[in-house]
Amino acid sequence: MKTNNNKTNVTVSALLLLALPLVAMADDGKWDVNDIPGDARSVAIDTREGTWMSLDVSPDGSTIAFDLLGDIYTLPIEGGEATAINSGLSWSMQPRFSPDGSQIAYTSDAGGGDNIWIMQADGSEPRALTNESFRLLNNPYWSPDGTYVAARKHFTTARSLGTGEIWIYHIKGGNGIAVVERPSEQHQKELGEPAFSPDGRHIYFSLDSTPGGTFIYAQDSNAQIFEIRRHDLETGVTESFVTGPGGAVRPTPSPDGRYLAFVRRIRAQSALFLKDLETGAERPIFADLDQDVQEVWAVHGVYPNMDWTPDSKSIVFWAGGGIRRIDIDSGEVTPIEFRVNDTRTVYDAPLPKREVAPASFDSTMARNTEVSPDGSRVVYETAGRLYIKNLPDGAPRRLTRDPGDHFEFDPSWSRDGRRIAFVQWTDAGLGQVRTVSASGGRSRQVTDQPGHYHSVRFSPDGRSIVFEVSAGGYLTSPEWSMETGVFIAPADGGTMRRVTSDGSNPHFGARSDRLYVTRRDGGRKLVSIDLNGEAERTHASGQYVTRFEVAP
Repeated sequence: MKTNNNKTNVTVSALLLLALPLVAMADDGKWDVNDIPGDARSVAIDTREGTWMSLDVSPDGSTIAFDLLGDIYTLPIEGGEATAINSGLSWSMQPRFSPDGSQIAYTSDAGGGDNIWIMQADGSEPRALTNESFRLLNNPYWSPDGTYVAARKHFTTARSLGTGEIWIYHIKGGNGIAVVERPSEQHQKELGEPAFSPDGRHIYFSLDSTPGGTFIYAQDSNAQIFEIRRHDLETGVTESFVTGPGGAVRPTPSPDGRYLAFVRRIRAQSALFLKDLETGAERPIFADLDQDVQEVWAVHGVYPNMDWTPDSKSIVFWAGGGIRRIDIDSGEVTPIEFRVNDTRTVYDAPLPKREVAPASFDSTMARNTEVSPDGSRVVYETAGRLYIKNLPDGAPRRLTRDPGDHFEFDPSWSRDGRRIAFVQWTDAGLGQVRTVSASGGRSRQVTDQPGHYHSVRFSPDGRSIVFEVSAGGYLTSPEWSMETGVFIAPADGGTMRRVTSDGSNPHFGARSDRLYVTRRDGGRKLVSIDLNGEAERTHASGQYVTRFEVAP
């Protein structure tokens, strides 16, 4: 085994793959997706179809702007050859004409992440309207007076799945203001697709209105997953506006204020509907849309953007790979043929040569690191084995000398620094709590049965070890999962018993007769109990706390 002061050399049994971001930082500290290392090549495309194309109609009704493969094009409304107005390595989408037709707002990652940009209608003078580096934006929509742009801002939670808020930005810049906020920081239900009413008083938007605050995959679209709501910018009141079986998404008001177009499911089929804002009547006008994404995650919208013609008599939308126009009175559908004859720049993925199965490799990743009580040594896990070294510059060495192929983790020192408790795992035999001398050697079994163990700790007097037992299943065996919670066992081995079924991170303070655990109570709270799980006392609590730790 080769070692140095900063690396641990271990045997290898798997291949590590590194994904490098294809984005570079410019001298001014901003990311530039057009500056990519490597060799580029050009790929020709010549197509009359596209996938998931968002589009918009110019205020004079003569031009359609649409996105295709991350570029934005314009097209005469009669159809024909498309003209690229925004292209390059950045991904641009969701174009929206300003009310006077002179500018286009759109979503682009040209600055390193999705923000709202504005350019002239011919594609010149692009500029970033927003400058978010984490709460990224999409789906821009102009206010009727052309002074503001509404957009959806994405908020993640404990999962990457999150929710949206509707924000409004002045076209001259600024940080924007939130007009429709998420219910809580933990909320994971989708909200987005903003659209101003023609009089500028209301903003329509869609949201997942199913019960609870946690995102759930593959919900029943025959019932209502999404609904459309309307927010009054004058009063601040938000009301449910389009509801019912099949849901309702992508609200698109007509220029004359008479109708609201939207997408709803009819059984498994997405259809284009109209809601008459005078009578309240709702009816389908086209039942052959592509499938919307109500059952899954829809950060960029549940269906691509569509738009009305200025006379409010027709709707232009994407479906079946093409652009279509429907007359809302007759129901006649006319295809708008287009051709994109263009190129795309492609960079081959970096493929550095790596030995697939080296006999050993240097690891610089230390997990479950625990410093000895006197501060002189540290024990840690890397690649499934425990190592110990003297501080600050000692050479790492294997702690255990146990035979067989197993995984070791969660080391913890005894208060006198002489022993280390840890968990040993094999897929066939499951887990064991074990102890080993801090000088190294063969370990000794503590628990009397297999299980799913973690978070082991010695009592101050060294006589007992406490640990968590969790349920199996999912990626591990479901066996030995009948009882879960916090358990205690003699440090020299013997019968284990459950102290409490409700608690995590068990540990001791100065005394061996009281145990500290963390429990969930809205947020989390630190409680102590005796070794029978009784005489509970609450010591601290916090909504956003993730871990409590009592000093020895």
